[in-house]
Amino acid sequence: MAPTFKLQCHFILICLMALRGESRYLELREAVDHDPFLLFSANLKRELPGEQLYRRAMRCLDMLSLQGQFTFTADRPQLHCAAFFIAEPEEFITIHYELVSIDCESGDFLKVFDGWILKGEKFPSSQDHPLPMTERYIDFCESGLSRRSVRSSQNVAMIFFRVHEPGNGFTLTIKTDPNLFPCNVISQTPNGRFTLVVPHKHRNCSFSIIYPVVIKISDLTLGHLNGLQLKKSSAGCVGIGDFVELLGGTGLDPSKMMPLADLCYPFHGPAQMKIGCDNTVVRMVSSGKHVNRVTFEYRQLEPYELENPNGNSIQEFCLSTL
Repeated sequence: MAPTFKLQCHFILICLMALRGESRYLELREAVDHDPFLLFSANLKRELPGEQLYRRAMRCLDMLSLQGQFTFTADRPQLHCAAFFIAEPEEFITIHYELVSIDCESGDFLKVFDGWILKGEKFPSSQDHPLPMTERYIDFCESGLSRRSVRSSQNVAMIFFRVHEPGNGFTLTIKTDPNLFPCNVISQTPNGRFTLVVPHKHRNCSFSIIYPVVIKISDLTLGHLNGLQLKKSSAGCVGIGDFVELLGGTGLDPSKMMPLADLCYPFHGPAQMKIGCDNTVVRMVSSGKHVNRVTFEYRQLEPYELENPNGNSIQEFCLSTL
């Protein structure tokens, strides 16, 4: 059996724990010992006066889905480290350097990446991100504390770091801010509902769900009329200018995934499809001439649904890797 995307990545435990909720649960359970207000909703907690900042140590390989202050201190040479940050879909992430004690001249580094990288694949893809690839990396050893804060362009970000000398390290504060028009999103959960809106902007936006799922599109508003078709030719909806496509695959980068269906016309659903891929993406391409909107629900496929596909499903490209 071919390995899946999650098994292929070097950070398998982090990916599985975080994207399937276990990391968030462990963080919450750990944090509640110090701050019982975490049992309330995040919005309520932000409104409480005099709240204390959540703090904990950062691991060499880590996943963080809570705001707070995180400190990494090397107990031995740590040469291949990364921490992934994920917020709610409608939030930006700000990474602020509080204290950095690393030796850049000896080969230490601390780099922020605007998005995620796994096995060389990036989210958002270069086609969908507003910045060129060179500007998505912010290297502390080049900028120092002249740029103390870095804000992501979407709900995910990450850092790469290397620390040779035991006792050296850094402290970061992670905060989130509202994003009124989220464009590129990785879902924290296997089930949910989302409305992707692109208001008069020439940009491509992807919503990524790293699970095999059932997608149900309930509403699609585009600036023109055309037709709905399964992807049978290389042309598809590409020449239309404004459309939504469903993608499936085993990697993280939407530009490297298999186009499964094109939606080229406005409609009020539902239109439902099963996609038995490790990663499912709803991607909107907008010319900037219109306000485009798509509303969809998704839920993770049960094992029996993958074993016995029926109805409107696209699985032949993905089942061999599940």
